[in-house]
Amino acid sequence: MTNKASTVIVSNRLPVSVKRGEKGLEFEASSGGLATAMSSLEADNKVWIGWPGIDAETLSDEERTEITEKLQEQGCFPVWLTAKEVELYYEGYANDTLWPLFHYFQNVAQYSDDYWAAYQTVNEKFAKATAEASREDAKIWIQDYHFLLLPQLLRSELPSSTIGFFLHIPFPNFEIYRLFPPRKDLLEGLLGAAVIGFHIYDYTQHFLDSCRRLLGLPSSNGVIEYRQRAIKAATYPIGIDYGKFRSQLETKDTKDALKQLKETYDKQKLILSVDRLDYSKGIPQRLEAFRLLLEAHPEYIGKVKLLMVAVPSRTGVAAYQQLRDEIEKTVSRINGTYGTVDWAPISYQFQNRPFSELVALYALADVMLVTPIRDGMNLVAKEYIASKKRRNGVLILSEMAGAIDELPEAISINPNNTQSVANAIDQALSMPAREQKERLSAMRTRISKVTVQNWGQEFMNDLSDATEQGGTSRRQLTTAQQQRVATLFQTAKRRLIILDYDGTLRGFVKTPSPLAATPTLRIWRVLKALTDQPNTTVAIVSGRTKRALSSWFVGLPLVLAAEHGAWRRYGKKWQKTDSDFKKDKKRIREVMQKYSDRTKGAEIEEKDHALVWHYTNVEPEIAFRRASELRQELAELLAEEDISVHEGRNIVEVKPSSITKGMVVRELCREYPADFILCAGDDYTDEDMFRELRDNPDATTIKVGQNSDTMAQHTVQKPVNVLKLLEEITPSGSLPAFTELPRKIPKVPGKLKRWLQRKK
Repeated sequence: MTNKASTVIVSNRLPVSVKRGEKGLEFEASSGGLATAMSSLEADNKVWIGWPGIDAETLSDEERTEITEKLQEQGCFPVWLTAKEVELYYEGYANDTLWPLFHYFQNVAQYSDDYWAAYQTVNEKFAKATAEASREDAKIWIQDYHFLLLPQLLRSELPSSTIGFFLHIPFPNFEIYRLFPPRKDLLEGLLGAAVIGFHIYDYTQHFLDSCRRLLGLPSSNGVIEYRQRAIKAATYPIGIDYGKFRSQLETKDTKDALKQLKETYDKQKLILSVDRLDYSKGIPQRLEAFRLLLEAHPEYIGKVKLLMVAVPSRTGVAAYQQLRDEIEKTVSRINGTYGTVDWAPISYQFQNRPFSELVALYALADVMLVTPIRDGMNLVAKEYIASKKRRNGVLILSEMAGAIDELPEAISINPNNTQSVANAIDQALSMPAREQKERLSAMRTRISKVTVQNWGQEFMNDLSDATEQGGTSRRQLTTAQQQRVATLFQTAKRRLIILDYDGTLRGFVKTPSPLAATPTLRIWRVLKALTDQPNTTVAIVSGRTKRALSSWFVGLPLVLAAEHGAWRRYGKKWQKTDSDFKKDKKRIREVMQKYSDRTKGAEIEEKDHALVWHYTNVEPEIAFRRASELRQELAELLAEEDISVHEGRNIVEVKPSSITKGMVVRELCREYPADFILCAGDDYTDEDMFRELRDNPDATTIKVGQNSDTMAQHTVQKPVNVLKLLEEITPSGSLPAFTELPRKIPKVPGKLKRWLQRKK
């Protein structure tokens, strides 16, 4: 593809279908909600990638070329799939494995190695096609559960692109999601995106919960840090094309259809349901509820009609064939039991209805039954409301549908409680006209503002906010800002540099032992260069013990603060902060020990003024559960004490509430007044430092990591970026060569010690 696109939409099917007709290849455009949303996006150079709906093995090379050229004229680019791939990937893994489990029908889900292999193959095909059609810096929006692996595949193919993903079905809670055999692969696939969207808040939280429990990835305000990128998981409730439904009401086709429907149903009350034929829609339960209504209220016999429109869906999947047979038998039984010579209680239509007729049905229906057992959003409920202009009506809506959050004026039901559904139908049929009008008006106002066009634009706006690196923070320290910091440092009269250690100067290690985290030669060299500068104070403010800091930095004139400020050394002598923590240490340790004894890989780190439970080496799923239980038990134990329980990066830490790094920063600013302050840290304890310096015009604060929920002014990705900045601000030529490092240091890091021995 020569003219590559800057905005790319990826979905299973293109908005244009190709089929072989009597006169050759035929092209038919789709007018679905997704096509409407995508067409409304403001982009000059846009392409839609998907399967055109025809078996690739039936096409000649000339036909493929013809299809590609005609699709490109309509802003589309094809992915070629064989009938076998569609069977195994679409009908198989997507709809026989993913769909049932995501909708909580674990008893229906089928697991097959062939399904999974085909799903991987097709995702790889889409990745290659997308890479072929996209610019390197394209914004790519992937649609739905067919492509859970695609974001990470595209991250490899197009590392400079910005990738978004939206899930149009529910994301299940952890207890269901963990049933997937490749559960981690699917999560890691999704985490290739910069923005991941869901219909409602609950689905977003389920996703974040699974990431934490399976991958050990915490989140803050919906942001996950993964492979040095920030990934935003957020809620984007999809709407409908409200204007399209309103204008359709005024067309001749719909008015004629409405007139005919009135004649057909005469004075009967019309109860309507419109669904794809799917076990998630609660159709058998709905039929049972209607039967209960007729049994309890014989006065409705001959006066109400349930019109069920079931759109054919996935007819090749066995579970759907069985469902169709069950529904047809149930409809026949109810009609046979309660019907009369000239009246049948249920009209069941297994077919698609033209759009004009569908809008007419919505407009006429007295009651709309939307009762899915589980649904991502359910736009039928919104379509019904949009189509009510001159006639009243009542919406009965399942509390298991995402739309319930936006349509609280509907009669809410639990679809599994068939008696309550029957009662709701009775309530709807007898609801006063004034109440119907008030409810409809409130819902109509709301859905007219939250349209499918708004949904698409809101998601793309968030995708535009992500950087070209696929999700790094908008606060990320730029090259120009680094140069400005260097200039401020070099022109300042007095300088103060405040640095955390673990996660800031040095990467994290898998054990709390000080021996594993000793400073590297590069760290030692940078700190020496900074402390050699005149009128410059460098402070290490860490959660480490005073013993560790003392041994690591012998020979450097650093200010040291250990255990978050419980110990401070401004000269040669350590000063201690008084606290009553010692009296509580024993019972805190006993609780931590209890959890360590039953958690393989957990360790306890004991300090003078803190106890830390480390779970870096614990399986993520177990770690999440144990850490949550431990935090809760400690919080209850210490509820009356001036002691805080904190959660950090793979740790649970208990320390006095009064001892904070913010307290240290206050002292440092008082003891070492400066017109240049640089402060860097990476975790929750460092937020106290950033908060203390927030209103200081001479301070530059930096958070290490991509979590945007921080008081710091800027972010950098990793400790190596901090070291680069410190090297950048140091005047040219002041970084010592390794040969200039002191030859005799009593206690030094292992690498430096070995280097010195080699030099002797």
